[in-house]
Amino acid sequence: MLLVLLALALPSFADSNPAVAGVSAAATNAATAAAPAALAQVAPAAPVPNKGDTAWMIVATLLVVMMAAPGLGLFYGGMVRAKNMLSILMQTLVVFCLLGVLWAIYGYSIAFTEGNAFFGGLSKVFLLGVTPDTTPTTFSKGVVVPEYIYVAFQLTFAAITPALIVGGIAERVKFSALLAFMVLWFTFSYLPIAHMVWYWAGPDAYTSDAAAAKATATAGFLFQKGAIDFAGGTVVHINAGIAALVGAVMIGKRVGFGRETMAPHSLTMSMIGASLLWVGWFGFNVGSNLEANGAAALAFVTTLLATCAATVSWTFVEWMLKKKPSMPGAVSGAIAGLVVITPACGYIGPMGAIVMGFIAGALCYWGVNGLKRLLGVDDSLDVFGVHCVGGIAGAVLTGVFASPKLGGTGVYDYVANKVGDYDVFSQLMAQCWGVVTSLVWSAVVSIIAFKLVDMTIGLRVDQEMEREGLDVSSHGESAYHT
Repeated sequence: MLLVLLALALPSFADSNPAVAGVSAAATNAATAAAPAALAQVAPAAPVPNKGDTAWMIVATLLVVMMAAPGLGLFYGGMVRAKNMLSILMQTLVVFCLLGVLWAIYGYSIAFTEGNAFFGGLSKVFLLGVTPDTTPTTFSKGVVVPEYIYVAFQLTFAAITPALIVGGIAERVKFSALLAFMVLWFTFSYLPIAHMVWYWAGPDAYTSDAAAAKATATAGFLFQKGAIDFAGGTVVHINAGIAALVGAVMIGKRVGFGRETMAPHSLTMSMIGASLLWVGWFGFNVGSNLEANGAAALAFVTTLLATCAATVSWTFVEWMLKKKPSMPGAVSGAIAGLVVITPACGYIGPMGAIVMGFIAGALCYWGVNGLKRLLGVDDSLDVFGVHCVGGIAGAVLTGVFASPKLGGTGVYDYVANKVGDYDVFSQLMAQCWGVVTSLVWSAVVSIIAFKLVDMTIGLRVDQEMEREGLDVSSHGESAYHT
């Protein structure tokens, strides 16, 4: 490069100094010959994380932490009887923290490194190789984020998803049994399903058809099938919802269920918790874009609209059928809207979000009031009726409303560097692969895990402890002192 600068400067100097004219010409020729070789040795600069993207991912991660503590704890806690309020807060908080530790030890590696179609490898156990300078890609070519914040963001998903199961078996499960089950379920259900849905080589690997085929062959099973899940309809909601149903069946009904009043003890607490969940959910959904750009703004507005629509839908259906709209119904409708939009938020348009919200409100109302009665189970806080039913609806409807003809974004073709041709039927088949795989995998793991825990620790507290309430009998203290 120095030769290039000299070559540019010497001609004008040579005009007034004939003695150096020959030197100037020689230098020019040498520089001309040397410049291409010098330039060829300069490697392309490695992508550097954008400070705005990084700042947004930090905020999004904090928002999801808020969903677990205090959001989920207050939402669930207000829905149970006063004698079990503290136990729910303990369960949701400790489950989140325990699995957060396991995520760093081995969870991240199993979910987000190359292995086979169902499990990742162990190359990043104990976060080996993760440094302030390592940078996984986003969904745009040449765009990266710091790996530490990606680890932390995905930790919040991995830790809050099992905590959702608490609602299905609330008010009667042993604390020790719950923690043991969560470790097993996290390891053998959450991690492999997250790997199946979300693990891929990244957009920069898709440079040609041959490279794309090679990269896709290393991806997770459901990614290879073409299933799309923006923020966790299958990984989070179907996965946890079916596990909660299995737990409710295997543990059995609460003492006095169907004979005694088990009304929520504090709808005020539940409203506060649901509101925190809603605000935190923007971190959940919008953060899943990994960048602060227009696609993130789309995920924000669809999350907002679907939740509004589902709340209205549930409220009016309940008002029509039961003659009075209720606060538990309204907050359940809001959660249903958040659940249904989770897999779709970055793929569909605003009007599609409103339609999905209206469908979710009515469908999850039936899941909680009709389907639950048909199944005859005591799903304490309606995890199956809201999360699993809403998750299934969201996964399937994503395949419909992601169509560009219906205002969606379609699916990006990284080889052609444009939105690919979209076929609704083919995408629906891919979505069904995601739904069925998540249902079957999680159900089987849950049955085995609950059975193992029951055979070793015992799943349920005894009747005397259950009647006294888990606050005192399991933790030796009460949420309220009178």
